[in-house]
Amino acid sequence: MLDTLDRRILDLYQRDTRTPAEQIGAQVGLSAAAVQRRLKRLRETGVIVAETAQLDCRQLGLTFTAIVHVDLIDESAPQTLAFQRRMKERPEVQQVYGVAGAVDYVLVVVATGLPAYEAFCEACLLHDPNVRSFTTHVVLDAARRAGPLAIPAG
Repeated sequence: MLDTLDRRILDLYQRDTRTPAEQIGAQVGLSAAAVQRRLKRLRETGVIVAETAQLDCRQLGLTFTAIVHVDLIDESAPQTLAFQRRMKERPEVQQVYGVAGAVDYVLVVVATGLPAYEAFCEACLLHDPNVRSFTTHVVLDAARRAGPLAIPAG
């Protein structure tokens, strides 16, 4: 169970995991050691699942982002799990969402350019016998790629 201090710590910590425990503690009214203990517990209980670096796509030459809507033919559990597994194995696929509505999956795909994206489609979507159709929405402006979650009040 998360208390108010846990939520405040998470709100600050997710914005920059390099923020020293002393600085977080000063903002929430705890010692650095207490903040570190809480962060350790939050990792152990699975509230914090990873601590990763956010990279600049353009500086890495990843200039093409697409939102891809995928409609499957067979939506049975084995087939959807197989599709998810294949998508998770592809480094271009940054996010995979199973959704309700007109399509079955929404993918966020990041590549070095249109030719690399076309190669991904050829390898992963065009010849997949379970993909009925897919639609590509090319991202023109990534106004916000990722950001902190709004931590709900307890």
